[in-house]
Order: sequence, then C-alpha cells, then structure tokens
Amino acid sequence: MRRMRRLRAPKIREMVAETDLSLKDLIQPVFVDERIAVPRKIDAMPGQFRQSLESLPAEAGLLEDLGVPAVLLFGLPSQKDEVGSGAYDTQGIIQKAVRLIKETTNLLVITDLCLCEYTSHGHCGLIKGEKVLNDETLPILGEVATSHAEAGADIVAPSGMMDHMVSAIRSALDVEGYTDTPILSYAAKYASTFYGPFREAAESGFSFGDRKGYQMNPANFAEAVWEVQLDIEEGADMVMVKPALPYLDVLRAVKDMFGVPTAAYQVSGEYSMIAAAAEKGWLDERAAFLEALTCIKRAGADMIITYWAKDFAKLKSES
Repeated sequence: MRRMRRLRAPKIREMVAETDLSLKDLIQPVFVDERIAVPRKIDAMPGQFRQSLESLPAEAGLLEDLGVPAVLLFGLPSQKDEVGSGAYDTQGIIQKAVRLIKETTNLLVITDLCLCEYTSHGHCGLIKGEKVLNDETLPILGEVATSHAEAGADIVAPSGMMDHMVSAIRSALDVEGYTDTPILSYAAKYASTFYGPFREAAESGFSFGDRKGYQMNPANFAEAVWEVQLDIEEGADMVMVKPALPYLDVLRAVKDMFGVPTAAYQVSGEYSMIAAAAEKGWLDERAAFLEALTCIKRAGADMIITYWAKDFAKLKSES
C-alpha cells in the first residue's frame, strides 16, 4: 500500500522536491531618486529604500557580490510635467542610473518603461482632459525605449498597458539600431489594489480617476491570454504576469500555452503584507517569503521580480 508520508522524511523530502527556487531566478527592483543624496527608507515597504545616484553604485555592487543576477530600475525625477519628458531625457534619472550600474558592475539591467513616475498627473500615457490617450502615447514610449537602450539597458520592460505598445517600441528600437535589445512586456498587468505601497515608493499616484481603463480587470482570465498573445505577436521576447500570488492560475496558463520566458512580479503589496506581519511577529518572514516565492516558481515563472531578492541572496550566502 502506498504511503505518501514515506517521501516526507528529512533529507528525502528535499531530494524529491519538484520545484527548485534558485537565486538565478530572482530580479531585485531598485528605486533611484534624483532628489536625494543618501538612501531614504520607504515607510510602506519595511526594509526597502530609495537609492540616490551617489549610493547606487555601492548598492549595485553589493547585489552583484551577493549573486543577485539582475535589477529592475524605477526612476524618480526631480521634475515632472504633463508629457513625462523626463522619461526620455538622455540625461534623465534612469539613463544616468543605467550608465552608473553598467560602469561599475556586470549586473543585468532591466528598465521599467512607463510614464507614470514622470507625468504631473500620474497616468501612464498622455492625457486630454481626463482621458488617457493610447495612440498618441506610443511614439513617446518608443523614445523612452531608445534612450534606455542607448544608456546601456540590457532589457526594456514596458509596463503602461497601452494597446500596441510592444509594436511601437520594437519598431523604434529597430530603427535606431537596437535590434538585439529584448522586450520584457508587462503583458498581463491587472488593476490591482496590491500596488498600493509602490505608489509611495515611486511617487506614482494619479491626480484623477484610476487606471482601470488600461490595466486589466482582476475578474478576467481569457483577456490575459489575449493580451499575452498580442504582445508576443508584436515582438515581445518575454512576458510578465503582475501581480504574482493572486494570479497564479494566469501565470500557469501563460507558461503552458505560450512557452516563452515568463516573469512574475511579486508586487509591493505582496511584499509589504509579509514584511509587516513579520514585524508584528505574526509570520516567520523567511519561511513566508520562501514559501511564496517557491509557489510562484512552481506555477511557471522563469523569472521572479521580488523585493526579497537581496534577502534571499543573503540567506544563500550564509548557508
């Protein structure tokens, strides 16, 4: 008679584990703030900081020394305007940050490509009145992409959920000679309440309305499949599901259906729930994060963007 517990004994349990969470799977998001000189704590995300241009090389070097393979960069500019011009400024905060990291480390640099952190209204595209304009935003996203590639970004990651953004970005990169720059598209990005802490971290809140007109309805599954398929057809080399844990069914389906390199983003709210509960003594932080990340990996993620990547690396270095 089969007894399932036989394979759960110490050592045997690890030997027969079906999912292997590795440091090479993880990507650390990094916020870079043009207005500060020293790292600044992010209150809504315990243990996380905004970096300055002065502190960034040391932070990137530490991540590299720990074995973290890649970073995803978010920029906070000194000034914002209606059209988000700081996003494609060749001397903008992200462009400077990319150059600094590439000059001092061998980290893989991925750049978040969106306008929300750079627009005075906080939306991910140009606006007319209170309408977010889709087609008028696309050429600007192309400019942002080429400025990131010129600065040395290894991968650009458009996150604004504008229709046909991948096609516009691919065309712009190719025209400027960046044919080898891959696109990691935030293909299935839901209008999620779990983004809350990020709004403080990146100062990307919006002055009117919401983002439900361009980010996906959490109730929809088939729509995510369409979004991913369209982005792949337009030239996305990799796709992403965001958030991660509440959407593991979507993640599993995307990986099974398309087979392309697939990322999942363990977003700020997912991170902060665990970190805050751990601060209260309600959860074991290490065990909770390891379980959550393993579940995301098990569901099909090839890459996991997580604010706990640095801590995972420290854990591995101690073992």
